[in-house]
Amino acid sequence: MNDRLSVKETAERTAAVSFTELNARRLGPLRRFFRKHPRAMDAVVVVVFLFLSFPTALLLIFGDGNWLALPGVVLAAGALAFRRDRPILVLAFVSVLDVPVSMLTEGQGSSGIATMFALYTVAATYPLRKALVAGCSATVFSVGALFLIPVSTFAEAPGIIWLLSGFVVMFLAIAVGVGITVRRDREHESELREWATRNAELASAGERNRIAREMHDVVAHSLTVMVALSDGAAVVMKRDPDRAVSVLRELSGTGRTAIADMRRVLGVLRAEAASGSLEPLPASSSLAQLLDGFRAAGLPLRVTTSGPRLPDDPAFQLTAYRILQESLTNVLRYGKGVTLVDISIARTGDAVHLRVADDGRGAMGPVVSLGSGQGIAGMRERAAIYAGSVEYGSRPSGGWIVEARLTVPHADGGAGNHRGKEKDDHAAQHAGHAHQGSAR
Repeated sequence: MNDRLSVKETAERTAAVSFTELNARRLGPLRRFFRKHPRAMDAVVVVVFLFLSFPTALLLIFGDGNWLALPGVVLAAGALAFRRDRPILVLAFVSVLDVPVSMLTEGQGSSGIATMFALYTVAATYPLRKALVAGCSATVFSVGALFLIPVSTFAEAPGIIWLLSGFVVMFLAIAVGVGITVRRDREHESELREWATRNAELASAGERNRIAREMHDVVAHSLTVMVALSDGAAVVMKRDPDRAVSVLRELSGTGRTAIADMRRVLGVLRAEAASGSLEPLPASSSLAQLLDGFRAAGLPLRVTTSGPRLPDDPAFQLTAYRILQESLTNVLRYGKGVTLVDISIARTGDAVHLRVADDGRGAMGPVVSLGSGQGIAGMRERAAIYAGSVEYGSRPSGGWIVEARLTVPHADGGAGNHRGKEKDDHAAQHAGHAHQGSAR
């Protein structure tokens, strides 16, 4: 299965479940039942229609001996059973049926109630324009049926026909209005569901990117250092066995640290990890230890610092740590003939400048990537959280340089406050500047 499809399907399932639960709380138990069993609602509509219309038909049969209303009631009830499948066809049928039934029963029998139910269904199913057209058409048939009744029926009160016409128009208008309102509510629910799906998909993609960035930082750095240490151990094995043992010990320590870091990254994805430590990587390292690891791998480092300490914000410290880690990893991986790596950490006011420059031969740009190709992108994403930037390129004198600028976050949420702080970046208590003195 495609990774992108997997993320999308997971997001849609998550959004659908969340929205369904929210909507279920809003709806009562009765509405939830009929929402889940629409055919049961159709049966209720037919029963309600028969309850309202059948007594009139019985009165005509036993009072006047007129059986003509009963077939109309039965036909209209049968048509309403299919209102959900063929809304317009059912509306047309019951509207036309109302004319002969009204004429043959002198207005005492009518399928007007069926017209109201059918018109509501059309308005709840189709757009506004079509609903209004259907409403006007149904009104013409229902009101027209009244005027086809023999004049003698209203001889004692001629104006009653206009009163009845007004009631017919009012009830049909109510049916259209209720149907339009229901349709808009359903559209609103659909929009909310789509919105929830999009947000869940974005959240899933963002989480995947965050995990991928952390995994890249851990794996790329650790494997690069381990390769360099193993190569160094092979070189000094015969010439200096004690030094080789020390290098191998450092290699083993780097591997163990990488495993622990990977477990921390993966642990935040498991529910049972909630009770454990969610400290971001590196939780048990420091900047000084990072630099010592690269020195052990063979990089000649020169570190200079200036200005106040880095802020106590652990997420900010982790961002600076990761940028330096990625930059040094690239030097170790791609640098040729490196005799010095200058590292500068400077803070001026609300700005922190990080600089890593080596004097290797040539530029690293044309070299075929040995990693995932996400290192520079990851550094820029981390810097962007703190309104910063990352610039890189080859030096005129040879070698490679990476310069990053970060804006210090303010506790009061001011202009320098970082945006979108990630879940795993809220407790990096050992990733920052606490050991700058030992790193000089």
